Amino acid sequence: MPTLMIQGTTSDAGKSTVVAGLCRWLHRHGVSVAPFKPQNMALNSAVTEDGGEIGRSTALQAQAAGLEAHSDMNPVLLKPESDRGAQVILRGRVHGSMDAHEFHAFKAEARESVHAAWRALADRHEFIVVEGAGSPAEINLRENDIANMGFAEMADCPVLLVGDIDRGGVFAQLVGTLEVLPQEEAERIKGFIINRFRGDRRMLGDGPAWLEQRTGRPVLGVLPWLDGLVLDAEDSIDTQDQHEVETPLRVVIPALPRISNHNDFDPLRLHPEVSVRFVGPDQVCPPADVIILPGSKSTRADLEWLRRQGWDRRIARHLRHGGTLIGICGGFQMLGRWIHDPRGVEGPAGSSEGLGWLDMETELQPGKQLRRVRGRLAKSRATLAGYEIHVGNTQGPALTRPMLHLEDGRDDGAISDDGRIMGTYVHGLFDRAEACRALLSHVGLTTATAIDYHERREEGLERLADMMGAQIGEEAFDTILHRGAV
Repeated sequence: MPTLMIQGTTSDAGKSTVVAGLCRWLHRHGVSVAPFKPQNMALNSAVTEDGGEIGRSTALQAQAAGLEAHSDMNPVLLKPESDRGAQVILRGRVHGSMDAHEFHAFKAEARESVHAAWRALADRHEFIVVEGAGSPAEINLRENDIANMGFAEMADCPVLLVGDIDRGGVFAQLVGTLEVLPQEEAERIKGFIINRFRGDRRMLGDGPAWLEQRTGRPVLGVLPWLDGLVLDAEDSIDTQDQHEVETPLRVVIPALPRISNHNDFDPLRLHPEVSVRFVGPDQVCPPADVIILPGSKSTRADLEWLRRQGWDRRIARHLRHGGTLIGICGGFQMLGRWIHDPRGVEGPAGSSEGLGWLDMETELQPGKQLRRVRGRLAKSRATLAGYEIHVGNTQGPALTRPMLHLEDGRDDGAISDDGRIMGTYVHGLFDRAEACRALLSHVGLTTATAIDYHERREEGLERLADMMGAQIGEEAFDTILHRGAV
């Protein structure tokens, strides 16, 4: 089972990007390759071809490999519900909710699912590229590890270690990681990749040579910073480093504490005529033409957060001045009169009064609804493709004016009589160029350019593979392919 694992010195060192680049490079060369992430913690997720749920970054890596996403590619997905607990997705299906101590005890059972998923992938493909999680140097998480070296030992595979030079201290990151690992684990690391280098390569000086001499391991490549690379983020949103840009359409999104699938808005962020601003806690809300309430993993708790932050008053003022309001998934549920959770599906049992902008009520129910969907916008008939990931059933008069007509015969969402308040359970609303242009036209951008998000992703993956082929080299890739490591 030829398997190579990519681990990082830190979270966000670039593991996801390196795995995506490797998958695309191998796919180009006719190799049947699949991505694999044993354990992930993220609220950005995707629906797989087998009706499961995996991390969004792994789904992108599947695209890089020329595959449909499958639940075997990410057998353990943790979706935080609070600061102490998370929903556990096991091979694409909800297993239950656990706090950190409960999950630690559960790892031995989860290990069996990870092993079974990896073997199932290996039976179908020639090569597996594995992404670690966080850093293997987290001493407190070593016991029963399934995310980093614990998996590498299970699969008996070599490891390449990625360090982010843009953060500074990359040589200390790489050497320090080796130093804290037990010898048998450190020996699995066969080489280094320095990621996100800006500027003249000569400024590195003798650093790579020093690293090779110090550790006895090669620096396989120094990967440059790629501006404008369009790849799905794993989870984080930076609400601080955002710049005001003058555009015809201004979109503002509250950065909910448990915001999910914020990649819904990546097509808007790429649009040359649209500015998108995520507003975090206690931040000033800039002027907006459109406010979008995003998905949430803890809808009632995030609705309470919205009220504490004054968003109910902001939204009322926004609508009085002619603005548009859109809710997606949990954000759609918030637009109704009530959200009921009698069984405690997302937290303490009870009911929360909604924002009241649409005449409907939602009851959260056990059993997550996961499906890929296709359909049309009710007002323009523009085609769309997306997916549903939600719990709950919504009822009420507002649904007699649906936002979407789906190909499976269902209607979805609701839209107000004046067309300025609308919501849907469907994620990926802006991904398809036709639907994105129609929605932007509806909210006032009548000259909207069509942005094909899938095509932009493909362009990003091709750029990434070109860069990695140039910086790492065909010889090293060939060695990785045939021997698993240099």
